[in-house]
Amino acid sequence: MSTTALSLDPALLRARLDKARAAAAAAGVDALVIAPGTDLAYLLGATGQSFERLSCLVVTAGEAVLVVPKLEAPGYAAAPTEALGVRVATWVDGEDPYALVAGLLGDAGQVAVGDVLPALHVLALRDALPAARQVLAGPVIGELRMRKDAAEVDALHKAGAAIDRVHARMGEWLRAGRTEREVGADIAAAIVEEGHVAAEFVIVGSGPNGASPHHDLSDRVIEAGDVVVVDIGGPIAEGYNSDSTRTYAVGEPRDADVRETYAVLQRAQRAAVDFIRPGVTAEQVDAVGREIIAEAGFGEFFIHRTGHGIGLDVHEHPYIVAGNPLVLEEGMAFSVEPGIYQPGRWGARIEDIVVVTADGVEPVNTRPHDLVVFPA
Repeated sequence: MSTTALSLDPALLRARLDKARAAAAAAGVDALVIAPGTDLAYLLGATGQSFERLSCLVVTAGEAVLVVPKLEAPGYAAAPTEALGVRVATWVDGEDPYALVAGLLGDAGQVAVGDVLPALHVLALRDALPAARQVLAGPVIGELRMRKDAAEVDALHKAGAAIDRVHARMGEWLRAGRTEREVGADIAAAIVEEGHVAAEFVIVGSGPNGASPHHDLSDRVIEAGDVVVVDIGGPIAEGYNSDSTRTYAVGEPRDADVRETYAVLQRAQRAAVDFIRPGVTAEQVDAVGREIIAEAGFGEFFIHRTGHGIGLDVHEHPYIVAGNPLVLEEGMAFSVEPGIYQPGRWGARIEDIVVVTADGVEPVNTRPHDLVVFPA
């Protein structure tokens, strides 16, 4: 079993467990059943993995218990369970782990299960707790995770600086005659070299491939005159992620409209960032940049939301999108990444991660937003 332990202060984790209990009580939830994954990492400092054998963290008003198969318990040895007052309850094949959890929950009326707990476990727990109502734990834990504390903000800044260092080296790899896949391999290695534990994703969209926002990598050979979208990120040791996009050109862009169109994108991204402060809504931020792009005649080519939250997951709440009336608060962290994508021709995106401050916003990425042109 592969379980990732994060470099997190036990005192911080203890405070999060207390907040989770308080949030559950406020939501009328008697117990939380947290699945392996980033919610578990947030509360316990270890990710765990979900298999056909049940593993979960059970949090009630009175205790927190890590239920784990005995053969997988060594994978959690680095988690600070003792320091957190978390009891470890193991079970072996042939025993009923769902009955074990039911015994911990007693007469709980409402149980919040982790959003990513596999259905085979959810349904078995339902059978073991027929009188309990099951709801999702996401609205409880997500409300906490959406508001980053000082340690989380520091980790996001560290991750942002690390990915900025990779973008600063792009001239080492990006040139005509190389394939996207070759460039992507070099970038992935640099992501680790510059302070991440892994490269979570590497997008190199050259020429017409740049018009696909989630392109990835291909064997297309980069040509002189190509505009190239590079979207990269990954986790650092603390578990928090980077995510930053810059757009480059290999030689002078072959299409005459690139620089003028890119200038529109720069204005839109800058305006959206400048608008952010506590009290405005997610959908208002989305509208600011989108209106600039639409007024310039490119509205149909901006085909995704303006941003997504980031933390232990690359994509998490809050989502900066039309229809989301969420009022932004200090500590919320998310991307601001408008794009213009012209099918069959080229695309461009500018993405920074930002954190809402007491009176405005602070980007964690500081690389210039200009279209960088490398020699072909």
